[in-house]
Amino acid sequence: MEASKTLIYDGSFNGFLTAVYTAYGEKINVTGIQKKGYAQNVLFSEGKTVFTQMDQAKQVWNTIKSKSNSAIKNVYFAFLSERDDIEIILFQYIQKLLTPVKHSNDTFTQEIILKIEQLASTVSKEKRRLENTTGFQLTKDEVYFSVIEPNFNVLPLISKHFRSHHSKQEWIIYDRKREYGLYYNLRFVEFISLNLSEIQSLDPTTSWKNRKEFSSNLQVWENYFSNTSIKSQINKKLYNQHLTKENISYLSQAKEAI
Repeated sequence: MEASKTLIYDGSFNGFLTAVYTAYGEKINVTGIQKKGYAQNVLFSEGKTVFTQMDQAKQVWNTIKSKSNSAIKNVYFAFLSERDDIEIILFQYIQKLLTPVKHSNDTFTQEIILKIEQLASTVSKEKRRLENTTGFQLTKDEVYFSVIEPNFNVLPLISKHFRSHHSKQEWIIYDRKREYGLYYNLRFVEFISLNLSEIQSLDPTTSWKNRKEFSSNLQVWENYFSNTSIKSQINKKLYNQHLTKENISYLSQAKEAI
């Protein structure tokens, strides 16, 4: 009997899709899929490192999409939920999706499908919340800037909305929790990282119970940005999220499709 294996990938969505491709291509008995650096030893399971391959990721994406547009949206949104065991749940979901219908009506299958649909729905609600509530501060170099800390990794999902609604101004939306952001330069949106160590303690949303204190903090926040040049802090070479230019281009196309 083939030994069970835990697939270890780089944490990116394309890396996960590559792991799925590897599992099917090598007929691996997968017991887990874990991010590199977070992988834990699993009893009776051998670890196998998977390196992201864009052509393989695209092939898995297109295969899932050919089955159902809603399914590929569910996979992408649920992945961004960052749930600890999301990879193996998604792998099971994809397995069921690719299983002939006559063999896919068992209770376990329905539970997996429901779980992924619920996660995707929760992430979608967070996406809409950010689109409706995100506000900006104007910086010294005329860039509108916003710092957010969403419950899920929804930053890749909101770029289309803000590009459409704020197309005539430069803006940055930065996810302080995940340490990367979106920068719109009046032509296109790109992923960036920033050195925001100076504003880690500035949060004008923490003192709603004391309106006087809130007003004071808000003034500090506004004064800081009116005297800060954000452009000089932009780092386009991302280490976080493994968002290479190739990945960004592919995922941009993917987001437009869903």
